[in-house]
Amino acid sequence: MKPAVKAHIALFATNLFFAINFTTVKYLINGGYLKAFGLNLIRVGVTGILLWGLYFFNKNKKRIAAKDWKQFLFCAITGVAINQLFFIKGLSLTYSIHASLLLLITPILITFIAAWLLRERLSNNKIIGLALGIGGSLILVLAKEKSGNGSDVLLGDIFVILNAISYTFYFVLVKPLMQIYNPVAVLRNVFTIGFFLILPFCFTEFNQIQWHTYGIKEWSALGMITITGTFCAYLFNIYGIKTLGASVAGTYIYSQPVFAAAIAITFLGETLSAYKLLAGAFIFAGVYLANKTTKHATNN
Repeated sequence: MKPAVKAHIALFATNLFFAINFTTVKYLINGGYLKAFGLNLIRVGVTGILLWGLYFFNKNKKRIAAKDWKQFLFCAITGVAINQLFFIKGLSLTYSIHASLLLLITPILITFIAAWLLRERLSNNKIIGLALGIGGSLILVLAKEKSGNGSDVLLGDIFVILNAISYTFYFVLVKPLMQIYNPVAVLRNVFTIGFFLILPFCFTEFNQIQWHTYGIKEWSALGMITITGTFCAYLFNIYGIKTLGASVAGTYIYSQPVFAAAIAITFLGETLSAYKLLAGAFIFAGVYLANKTTKHATNN
């Protein structure tokens, strides 16, 4: 099989795995099998252990320069500590479809944060894209619909947006490290530092987990969240970006809300209301315009 075909399959799987997370996370948390922060500790901890397992298969181990550890710390704060805590907590409070659509604003925010930090020129397309993305997000946040199993939709939506903002800063901060070190090594260090950062916040809820209540369905859901939905998804995404480039890999994010919506409607009883379709259309258009290459501006 050609590398390009493998990369496309990897990116497809990445976004399918992420989409499955939206429903499996809510199944475990809403079912009372564990709480959001307890799940965070498991997700980050298991992924970190698996990444360290790959360390022994890597023959080219490059030593991390002392000056770069500060950058790794910032990446762990934005990409694991803030990002993961707000995402899981927000998802537990809102609807899966809301969360999947709101996360689509991440590429838009990346474009603007990169332009701000790197002082790149913003095109009219990017500005219009931001406005559409914000408009779509507001439609979701301000909606009053009650369906599915969202216990505090407004707060959950806000947490998901804060997660997206945090991940945006992580994406910009981690890019230079990815160019210097092996991407898997970067993830390993970021997740390791992040684990110790979230440990004080998550240990109490982790310690409250009643493992004896877990059956095959619960263990399978936990495995999908940690192994396929985090570890494999991150590695597959790196492989896809390395083989096909960030622009091609970025287009696959459009498939994630489609998968997430189908799964949530089937298993969680959520509905695909008119306002969700309208919000999705706004956000999709915003992502497209914000990342569209023009003669005067290039993709970030």
